[in-house]
Amino acid sequence: MSGATEPAPAAAARLTGQPAAVVAGRSGAPAELRLGDGTVVVAKRADRPGAARAEAAGLRWLAAAGTVRVPAVRGADESWIVVDLVPTGPADAGAAERFGRDLAALHAAGAPAFGAPPPGGPEDASIGGAPMRNATGPDWPRWYAEHRVLPYLRIAVDHGTVRPAEAAVVERVCDRLPALAGPAEPPARLHGDLWNGNVLWGADGDVRLIDPAAHGGHRETDLAMLRLFGCPHLERVLRAYDEAAPLAPGWRARVPLHQLFPLLVHTVLFGPGYAAQAVSAARACLSAM
Repeated sequence: MSGATEPAPAAAARLTGQPAAVVAGRSGAPAELRLGDGTVVVAKRADRPGAARAEAAGLRWLAAAGTVRVPAVRGADESWIVVDLVPTGPADAGAAERFGRDLAALHAAGAPAFGAPPPGGPEDASIGGAPMRNATGPDWPRWYAEHRVLPYLRIAVDHGTVRPAEAAVVERVCDRLPALAGPAEPPARLHGDLWNGNVLWGADGDVRLIDPAAHGGHRETDLAMLRLFGCPHLERVLRAYDEAAPLAPGWRARVPLHQLFPLLVHTVLFGPGYAAQAVSAARACLSAM
């Protein structure tokens, strides 16, 4: 049976070596399942070839830093990933401050290079439902333009979602990235898709991160994505982060620069509404010079 047609309980049983049954009242996708030992897990079918393997490698890489917690990976292959379910609770200020400090420590764990995939992870990975290539580069401005901003801009132009005149604004930002990027920083260990939906406030008071698009990048990119899509107690998170690992002067002014990448990804996936936001972000970058 192919991964595309295999039922979630069968996939989970094959990957974990335990019988798996759907939790009563929890039908849907991803599937919540109870394993033979009583552990409740989530089984998710990959939306792109290799996406499950990339997600599993990313979770293990983040876990290896011993900082922000992630759900344990019970098994993964090219089509499926099975991870522990995270019982959630309310977001509180103390958890937000711990999250800020732990996120700073995660970033400080580092990566071999900008664009480096997690150990065992594929170069051709994904972010959400979009492809994301983890090709490495020696410096962040050139790498960010070549491997994060411009690929999605070209797709958006080809689809007619971004007009040529609007694309020219984004291209000007890429041309000026060395002047816009701020002080050079070493590659950070990024979650890579750090929007609010991937930040789970655990019932035990600890944050867990899920669904990474992990790679080596600039730490301000994760923080900019948190701001783009909102996060409970965000200012507490950022303040605790900055106290643990002070950010370079001007980092708030660089938020639109780091938001270009996720905005263009969303433009490719979801259309013109995000295109307008991406172009506005590009204009904000240029006006800040």
